[in-house]
Amino acid sequence: MRKHHALPVALLAALALTACEDGTGTQDEGAAKPQLTSSTTATTAPQQTATDAKGTKSEAAPAARVSCNGTNTTVTAQPVRRPLNHMLITVRNTGSKMCDLTYYPVLRFDEMQWAPRPIEDSKPQAVTTLAPGESGYAGVLLSAADGSGDGGTTGHKLEVGFQGRTPNSSGGPSALPSLPAKGVYYDSSLSATYWLRDMDDALSY
Repeated sequence: MRKHHALPVALLAALALTACEDGTGTQDEGAAKPQLTSSTTATTAPQQTATDAKGTKSEAAPAARVSCNGTNTTVTAQPVRRPLNHMLITVRNTGSKMCDLTYYPVLRFDEMQWAPRPIEDSKPQAVTTLAPGESGYAGVLLSAADGSGDGGTTGHKLEVGFQGRTPNSSGGPSALPSLPAKGVYYDSSLSATYWLRDMDDALSY
């Protein structure tokens, strides 16, 4: 009786193992699928949600990312024809890791002693994260179109500062993008958008 009983047990174990492997089991299949679904959800769903929310790639572990700054990016600052009195700042990730563009650029023309304000309406729902080779943008309102700004002057040198994980903290070395030879005119209306993924969005404020 013991030998006859041991054979079905071995067969059942083999069948259960086969069912798990080829998905043809009945009771075992029902137990296996929730485990696979749970595992898949835990590893991919947060990334999928982040991608859908801000239209960009994102790693699950923030610790794997670094701050974007003057050491791992190239930065350009270019006045644009439309909209009037605007400039576009472009930051391209030239490093080997994903980097975060947190908050908004801290701009300083020449020896300017005041900090331009951010355009709060441009604040994105999530931090703008750049994979290697990707670019992020900030739009800059240089001067009021109606002439209501004060203290208008021409800047010939621009420093673009990066913020860290907390507001107004340092995110690393600044960048010094070139400006046109004639300089850039700005007044007290000077303000910048938050870092954004889309160029057109950055120039819509």
